[in-house]
Amino acid sequence: PTTPMPVSQEEMVIEVPRAEVPVASHQKPLRPDVSFSENHLSKKNLENQDDLISRIRVGLSLPVENDSAIDAEFNWYLNNPEYLKRVFSRSEPYLYHIVKSLKDREMPLDLALLPVVESAFDPFAYSHGRASGLWQIIPRTGTYLGLKQNWWFDARRDVLESTRAALDYLQYLHVLFEGDWLLALAGYNSGEGNVAKAIRRAESEGLPTDFWHIRNYLPAETRTYVPRLIALKRVIAESESYDIDLPQIANIPFFEIVETAGQMDMALAADLANVTTDELYRLNPGVNRWATDPEGPHHILVPVKRAANFRMALSELGDQDQVSWSRHEVSMGETLSQLALTYQTTPWVLKEVNGLANDMIRIGQNLMIPHATKQPEDYAQTLEARRNRVLDQKRNGNRKVYTVRKGDSLWTISQQHNTTVRELAKWNAMAPRDPLSIGRELVIWTDSTDLTTQDNERIRRLTYTVKKSDSLSRISMRFKVSIPELIEWNDLPPEKYLQPGQQLIMFVDVTKQST
Repeated sequence: PTTPMPVSQEEMVIEVPRAEVPVASHQKPLRPDVSFSENHLSKKNLENQDDLISRIRVGLSLPVENDSAIDAEFNWYLNNPEYLKRVFSRSEPYLYHIVKSLKDREMPLDLALLPVVESAFDPFAYSHGRASGLWQIIPRTGTYLGLKQNWWFDARRDVLESTRAALDYLQYLHVLFEGDWLLALAGYNSGEGNVAKAIRRAESEGLPTDFWHIRNYLPAETRTYVPRLIALKRVIAESESYDIDLPQIANIPFFEIVETAGQMDMALAADLANVTTDELYRLNPGVNRWATDPEGPHHILVPVKRAANFRMALSELGDQDQVSWSRHEVSMGETLSQLALTYQTTPWVLKEVNGLANDMIRIGQNLMIPHATKQPEDYAQTLEARRNRVLDQKRNGNRKVYTVRKGDSLWTISQQHNTTVRELAKWNAMAPRDPLSIGRELVIWTDSTDLTTQDNERIRRLTYTVKKSDSLSRISMRFKVSIPELIEWNDLPPEKYLQPGQQLIMFVDVTKQST
């Protein structure tokens, strides 16, 4: 990129697992007889290129300092060997692709360890700052880097696209900060603006402008972030000296890219590839729903050992057989948006496959609708399924459901229920800055035995059937709601007329209604 990047690297909020246990800087002391250096690589390590971690070890090149912050992080890793084993085992499907991408770009192999710090190699990790995927990319940065984000697909979680975007960004930062990889890493975490500001402040005070001299001017998270990666590099380089048992990961591709003819049902693809749907979603974590995006990318990652049979099975399918189809006869009151919701697709898809010029459908009209081949429980890694697991998780207190109304925010709702924005967002698989839509139901856990609030009790959901003489203006006046609210609640195109028999959803204040 040649233009400035977004200022900060800030969504089922699943906190990044590295923070499971607080860093303890004075646990097991470092062995005094072993010092770290770039040449601390045994002959055995250099020769063992069948192991991917050994390949990374040989390619380590980031500069190292003797620093107490690095020591503290290194001690944490030494005292949590099970964490290291779990994270590197989780990395197996992705690590070869990341290492190869770095080698192809002639970038330091140390950067292959960055997803450990960012996401603990969990492709579904989602932070309170709305960062998502292995590389923890926020929506705005993702958009800038060309990552597609829509109802069907989020490329911030896609293995291929997110890796491409993250390395693009790191290369850009490396050039911006005149070849200093540690400053590039600091910029990846806190945003290039914060690093540039810290450099200017150091210069004004006559200090050098490397990371170690500007770090006190950076956010606290960034001051820990860079030492954490360097400590992880030490773990890899000195694993033999400290008897750290890291898993063996074969230095060969884990997956192949298999082209599809179009949209593909994930459960059907899993059956054809002879893997579970969970396995397939973990290789294709960018897929949000029961099927891939109708607009692409039209490929699926499958394990190498399954690829040949999967291609053969796909070749025996017709292009229209990659998803299931049903013929639906339109009934009174049904809308395109309602049908899309029922069949877990989008109005755009229904218009495209049925050759509709707009959202208008008529009673008795037959529509062809693509839909999932199996039951919702067979798609356990979709965005909705993962969110529902968070919502259904048992927590302390009594569970209540609150319906969002006009003027609400996470802050106002949290204040009403004596909790924090961070907790409220966590309960509802959100990030604190995610937008709230009117009518959305939020789960709240409270110590109160009164599971209703006076304010929320006044707001009731109403389904209204449009009559012949109705208009948005007339309905809004009758029920004391606004036209923009009616449009938002029902996903209505504002320039279209209402149709008799059409059903509208409203959230009305019962105290404002009259006979």
